[in-house]
Amino acid sequence: MSMKFDIQPASNPTPEKDRVAKLVDPGFGRVFTDHMAVVRYNQAKGGWYEARIEARANFQIDPAGAVLHYAQEIFEGLKAYKRDDGGVNLFRPDANARRFKDSADRMAMAQIPEDVFIEAVEQVVRIDRAWMPGGEGSLYLRPFMIASETFLGVKPSSEYIFAVIASPVGSYFKGGPAPVSIWVSENYTRAAIGGTGAVKCGGNYAASLRAQAEAIQHGCDQVVFLDAVERRYVEELGGMNVFFVFDDGSLSTPPLGTILPGITRDSIIALARDAGKTVREEPYSLDQWRKDAASGRLKEAFACGTAAVISPIGKVRSVSGDFEISGGAAGPVAMVLRKQLVDIQYGRTNDPHSWIRKVF
Repeated sequence: MSMKFDIQPASNPTPEKDRVAKLVDPGFGRVFTDHMAVVRYNQAKGGWYEARIEARANFQIDPAGAVLHYAQEIFEGLKAYKRDDGGVNLFRPDANARRFKDSADRMAMAQIPEDVFIEAVEQVVRIDRAWMPGGEGSLYLRPFMIASETFLGVKPSSEYIFAVIASPVGSYFKGGPAPVSIWVSENYTRAAIGGTGAVKCGGNYAASLRAQAEAIQHGCDQVVFLDAVERRYVEELGGMNVFFVFDDGSLSTPPLGTILPGITRDSIIALARDAGKTVREEPYSLDQWRKDAASGRLKEAFACGTAAVISPIGKVRSVSGDFEISGGAAGPVAMVLRKQLVDIQYGRTNDPHSWIRKVF
C-alpha cells in the first residue's frame, strides 16, 4: 500500500536567523523543526487516510481519548545524517518500520504499512532539510502513534494518529564518548516474559523513570535492570542495550525476549562478526560480571542505542558493592565499533549490509 502525502508547507516557518541560532547548540530533543507528518486511521472509514505534511502544531484530543487513559502508544527513534557531499542518509529505516509494526501488534493497535512509515520519515527530512546540523550532529526523527478514539471502555481503540516529528540534535558526547557509571536496580524490574519489554511503548519508559532517578541519587548516569524472574541476569539499561567484551576477543549481549531488539545492537553484532569476532547472545549474571571485572577476563562493557551510538561503561554501582571495568576507561573494541558504525551512517565508508537509504 502506498499513500500520496499532501504537502502543506508552514505559512510562517522559523526565520533563518533564529534557526541558525538554535542549531549552534541544539542539545537533545529540545529544538523542533517546522513540520510534521500526520496520517490518520479510522476503522469505520476503512483504515488509513489523510496523509499530510503540515506545520508542526498541537493535536486536538478529547479528554476521553483512549491514549490518555489506557496508554495505547508506541514510538520509534532514528536519525538522518548529513554526508560530506551535502546529501542526507537514513540508517536502516526499514528496521524501524518493521519494529514499529511489531510494537503495534503487541499493543493491539492498527499497523501502519512499512512503506508509508518510511515515506512519512523521508518527507519530513525533505521539507525540513535546512534544520540538519553539521559535524557530528544529526536530525533525530520521532515517529509515534497514539490511540485517539473518544471512549472510556477498555478495548483497542478504533482510531489512531500516526505522526513524525523531527528534532536537530548535537553530538551526544561533547569531546568524545566518556565512560558512564551505571546503577544496578535491585528494587525495580523493567519487563517480564510475556510483557511489553520487546516493544517500544511509552509505558516501559515511564516504568523505568523511578529506577533512573535512583541511579542519579547514587551519582550514576544510567540504570541497568536485572531479569524479573531470578533478579540475577543483566537485561538492559533504561534506554539502551548492553554488550560485554572478553579477553579472548569475544563479545556477549543479553538475549532477546524481554529486551528491546535494538537496531544499533543488531548492527554491532553484524559488524563484530564481520571482523571475525565471536558474538554470543546469552544470559550474563551480575555476579559473573563482578567476578570477570575483578579477574580481568572482562575487558570492556558498553551500552548502545540510536541517541548515543555507543557509551563505554566505566563503573558499576549497586547495594552489594561497586566495581570498575578496565580502570574506568573507554575500551578499544567499543571505540572501533563506534567509529565503524558512525562512518557508515555518515557515508564516509562502504556499506557492506546496504543499511543506508539516501534521501537525496
